[in-house]
Amino acid sequence: MHYHSLNHQSPAVDFRTATIQGQAPDGGLYFPETIPRFSADFLLTLKTLPAAEVAYQVMAPYVGDAIPEEELRRICAETVNFPFPLAPITEQIAALELFHGPTLAFKDVGARFMSRCLGYFSRQETAPVTVLVATSGDTGGAVADGFLGVEGVEVVILYPAGKVSPLQERQLTTLGQNITALEIQGNFDDCQRLVKQAFADVDLMQQQRLTSANSINVARWLPQQIYYCLAWQQWQPQLPPVVAVPSGNFGNLCAGLLAHVSGLPVAHFVAACNANDAVPAYLLSGEYAAKPAVATISNAMDVGNPSNFGRILALFEAEHTRITGLMTGYSITDAETEQTIQQVHTETGYLLDPHGAVAYNALQRHLAAHPTPQGGFLLETAHPVKFREVVEPLLGEAVPLPAALEPLMQRPIERVPLPAEYTALREFLLNR
Repeated sequence: MHYHSLNHQSPAVDFRTATIQGQAPDGGLYFPETIPRFSADFLLTLKTLPAAEVAYQVMAPYVGDAIPEEELRRICAETVNFPFPLAPITEQIAALELFHGPTLAFKDVGARFMSRCLGYFSRQETAPVTVLVATSGDTGGAVADGFLGVEGVEVVILYPAGKVSPLQERQLTTLGQNITALEIQGNFDDCQRLVKQAFADVDLMQQQRLTSANSINVARWLPQQIYYCLAWQQWQPQLPPVVAVPSGNFGNLCAGLLAHVSGLPVAHFVAACNANDAVPAYLLSGEYAAKPAVATISNAMDVGNPSNFGRILALFEAEHTRITGLMTGYSITDAETEQTIQQVHTETGYLLDPHGAVAYNALQRHLAAHPTPQGGFLLETAHPVKFREVVEPLLGEAVPLPAALEPLMQRPIERVPLPAEYTALREFLLNR
């Protein structure tokens, strides 16, 4: 498998090079030159396969010969060694719970896969690799946990000051070792802009071996297809589901679309957004325009210019009618998000986090406008405890902290404040 840049000004590379570089030298995202098709045998036996085998079958075509089969099977097994239950909420709506990993967020899957791939590749490198990543919430914690202690890899995480939850902040600022957190005085788009500027800085890239662990990196983005397949294993109706995805940078939804193009049965995708509605606006008008990010209570989705939307355009050759035939967008307000959390908990006992609540509301709207006998499911991307300051006042009760996270609350926070200026980031990277 080879990958080309969506800016079409850099040569195609293999999986190893795409993973280590993160972003192409011309500033474009890497995209597979061909889209693999799931075999008929894989789809026929999917419901009976172990999770590790599903992960291997999905990822092997994308990795090619960059990693030996035995090593790749080990990586895949470690990536999915926790449960992915499809939990019923109502007769029509279920939740694919993606928060049973070590940092209680869906990004554990991509981060664990990428960290193990990069750990394997770093054995062949003479100089350390620095993972430079921007986070709007959960990416930072998942990357920090995935790469903690990986020999030959340093991690630098940029996060927006005051715009991640206290628990999210602790997950990326308390680990130490090879993990450094930079508190940027701006929003997530500022953090993402700084990371992109670093990768486009030819002089810096000659002095530093930088790669990204955002979903711009193929090793972080592509594994997210796996849990769509694991959801299909548990899907009971005969007809394919409608799937609602909380969407910020659009890597998660793009992975689902990729799995569908590869052959996974899905009836329709719902792009569930908060007030940051650049993509829903595009789906309605056919014209895409980035917007300044707006702060919301579903903070991990506060992205005004989602990087991975370019991959969605590439996947469908930028044909608006093809995209809208498969995907509908909804923009959900904070007030609607809060009301959804309260109402669903009162009526069903199920507790949604703010991002899952956005997806639930959007899915409910879509099913009301387009009734189906089979219904659908949403991706519940994070545990509600990560957003206690939002959820608890709505419930009038505390959300218990999982025992595994209690030591986290005792560790000191270590972070480096920086202005949202590239010169400051560049100086930090060169002089650390």
